[in-house]
Amino acid sequence: MAKLKITFAIDRYDWLEPIRSGEVSAKDLDIEWITEGSKRRHDRMYHHREFDVCEFSMAGYLVARARGIDWMQAIPFFSRRMFAHHFCFVRADSGIRKPSDLRGRRIGIRTYENTLAVMTKGMFAHDYGLPVEDVTWVCVNNELVGTRPPPSIKVEQLAQGRKLEDMLLAGEIDATVEPALPQSWLAGDGKLVRLFPDFESEEREYFRRSRIFPIMHPIVIRKEMLDAHPWVARSLFDALCESRRRWRAFMQQPHRLSFAWAASYIEREESFFGGDPFVQGLRANRHDLRTMIGFCAEQGMLDGPLTVEELFPPSMQET
Repeated sequence: MAKLKITFAIDRYDWLEPIRSGEVSAKDLDIEWITEGSKRRHDRMYHHREFDVCEFSMAGYLVARARGIDWMQAIPFFSRRMFAHHFCFVRADSGIRKPSDLRGRRIGIRTYENTLAVMTKGMFAHDYGLPVEDVTWVCVNNELVGTRPPPSIKVEQLAQGRKLEDMLLAGEIDATVEPALPQSWLAGDGKLVRLFPDFESEEREYFRRSRIFPIMHPIVIRKEMLDAHPWVARSLFDALCESRRRWRAFMQQPHRLSFAWAASYIEREESFFGGDPFVQGLRANRHDLRTMIGFCAEQGMLDGPLTVEELFPPSMQET
């Protein structure tokens, strides 16, 4: 039987190497890999349905599903997870030292429904005493799906093309939270500082309290393809999990990695998380998914109730 040809758009990740090189294969699938950054990839998938399979925004997917949009279906393989603390920046001379200092201020985010922004808003509200209503959220990109928060939440939508880092340096906003480190900070010019200087300790403590390692992106498949070939979901899920398993095995040998103390870091990370922090499947991720659904609801992003189970096709319920 000829393999089913599919297109798969995803960012660059180290754990993809075994499957992209052909060491791991997805059963009965012939995959054309398309490397594309997040914003353009998400836009091309949501607005033009350009790919059969796509790494997609977790929050965008929840907003769409709550609106009854079901032409794409997620599998519980989560390609990107990130804590938010190390992406929060303020000006060095601002006097802002903790999240509650931002009450009444302006925080720049890429979009209101950006997944990192959603997790930051939820984290600030639940863990740091800064309700979402107490800040003006300044957005520089158009929303992917389109959220309609209530009037009590202040959202300022700017024309596309503004850079959050430039606005922060110019004093137009008081903090930024976006999934990239500012160039001026990377250059070490001293103008910007982290809101959480010891971000790793903060992130570890956040995980101890919440048991959440925030999910940023799931993998979505066009429902039309799953209706015709329901086995594709399981074939992809198994292959991606195997690629990640083999990459982790590769990393167990420190002589292969360009880090002086890679082995000790990997051992400490696995000890802290009790295994692979990027655990896959629905069973292990229900808590994280329920939390994100709750954050989206609190932030006025969902048109109706959602359950974790309805986000994934039947073949994925027991993963």
